[in-house]
Amino acid sequence: MSPDDLLDALDPEQRAVATALRGPVCVLAGAGTGKTRAVTHRIAYGIRSGVFRPDHVLAVTFTARAAGEMRTRLRELGASGVQARTFHAAALRQLGYFWPKVVGGAAPRLVEAKAQLVAEAARRVGLPGDRTAVRDLASELEWAKVSLVAPDDYAKAVGVLDRAVPGGHDASALARLMTSYEQVKDERGVIDFEDVLLLLAAMLAERKDVAATVRDQYRHFVVDEYQDVSPLQQYLLDQWLGGRHELCVVGDPSQTIYSFAGATPHHLMSFTRAHPGAQVVRLVRDYRSTPQVVELANRVIAAAPSGPGTVAPLELRAQLERGDGSRARR
Repeated sequence: MSPDDLLDALDPEQRAVATALRGPVCVLAGAGTGKTRAVTHRIAYGIRSGVFRPDHVLAVTFTARAAGEMRTRLRELGASGVQARTFHAAALRQLGYFWPKVVGGAAPRLVEAKAQLVAEAARRVGLPGDRTAVRDLASELEWAKVSLVAPDDYAKAVGVLDRAVPGGHDASALARLMTSYEQVKDERGVIDFEDVLLLLAAMLAERKDVAATVRDQYRHFVVDEYQDVSPLQQYLLDQWLGGRHELCVVGDPSQTIYSFAGATPHHLMSFTRAHPGAQVVRLVRDYRSTPQVVELANRVIAAAPSGPGTVAPLELRAQLERGDGSRARR
C-alpha cells in the first residue's frame, strides 16, 4: 500500500489531519467524526512517507482500551512498532527503566489498596475513616496532586476555585491529610499512580541525561482526548517534548468528562496560544448521530462560553439521513 492509498478512504478533513505531518497540530473532533481513524492514518501515512520512524512515535490516550484499539488499527495499517499507551503506562515503563540508573535499586511498588493508606493517614490527623469519607478524601488527594497543588497551597487553591472541601472539613485539615498520606506511603515504600507521573516528570526535569535519552527516543507525539489532560499530565508532556513542537493533539472541549479529577479543557482551548502557528483542523462530519441530534448538539455547543485566545467551537454536520428519509442540510 502506497502512502497515497492510505488517504483514499478519508474525508477531506480527515485527509487534512493525515497529511499534517509537522507539528504543532490541533485536531478538534466532535463525537462520531472519525478522529481515531484520522489520527491512526496520520501516523501510518507519516511512516509510509518516511517522515516518522515507528519507534520514534509515542501516542498517548486515557484508557487501556483506547490504547489497545489504536495499536490494533495501526497494525492493520502496517504501522507496527508505534508505542500507543496510556499516560500512566508510558510513564511507568520509563520510570521503571530509569529508576535503577538514577536512584538505585528497583522502583517503589505501586500501592494496591490505596483506601487503607488514606484511612491510616486520616486517622493520624483526626479525620473520619469510614468508607464513604475515605473515598471522598482519596478523590480530593488525587485532585490536588494532578492539579499540582502542594499542601501549603491547598487552602488558597480551593478558595480561588470556590471548591468544596470534602466532608465540610477545614482546608487546613485536608492540607495536613496530604502531608500525612505522603508520610504513610514513604513508610510503606509505595507510590500511587499520580506519583508515577510526578516522579518521572521530576526526573526528566532534573536529569538532563535522562531527558536527552527519552527525547532522542520519542520525537513525535500524539495525544488523544486532549480535553481531559490534567495539569500534571501536561507537565509530563512538556518534559517529554523539551521545547519541541512535533505534537498532534486531538480533542473536543465539549466532551470533558474528568473535570472532577483535575482534567481541564484549558490546554486544548488555548493550544494555539501556547503553540503559535499551530495548524488547526476541524473534523465536523458526524457519521454516528441523526441530524436531529446533531442540530441539538450544535445549539448546546454554540451557547457555551468561550474566551479570547481560544479555539472556536465546532459546528457538526450530520452525514446520516433524517427520520423522514431526507438528507441533512450542510
